[in-house]
Amino acid sequence: MSEFQQHPATPQGGTATQPQSFGESTVQTPLPGQTPGQPITKRQEVCRVAAEMFRQTPDWVTFFREVLGVEGVARRVFSNPEEMEAFEQTVEYAEIQAMVAKLRERSRYQSESNEPTRVITVRLPKSLHESLKAESHQRRTSMNQLCISKLLQIIDNDLVPSD
Repeated sequence: MSEFQQHPATPQGGTATQPQSFGESTVQTPLPGQTPGQPITKRQEVCRVAAEMFRQTPDWVTFFREVLGVEGVARRVFSNPEEMEAFEQTVEYAEIQAMVAKLRERSRYQSESNEPTRVITVRLPKSLHESLKAESHQRRTSMNQLCISKLLQIIDNDLVPSD
């Protein structure tokens, strides 16, 4: 797949020549590297929708909400946790993560989203706090930006202790 594919978008966010279904349907206009009549996969379709939205240069919060958020296109298409976890291991998901990162970089120079922010309090050991502080200094960013970056990353279920 090319970096952040571009397809003509309609006002509703779909394309004029491709159906908005997320099954293994056949598309009329092939994606780059795809032959006409070849079925498009769910993950390719989610990536296509993300690329269309990326092309419109939204703020990163809006992009995240609409693509990867709780009611975003990816979670509507991959509705059970196993499907979503499998999607998170794909090249298409990595491409969407790169789009989020590019939009976050742009947001340093643009106004942020109109979406309200929420504050969470996280209790962590002093040594972890110091490590985050040192890393944010090394990366020349704020601890908030660093923590958001870390929260946006995929984490293996085996690395999350259960309560």
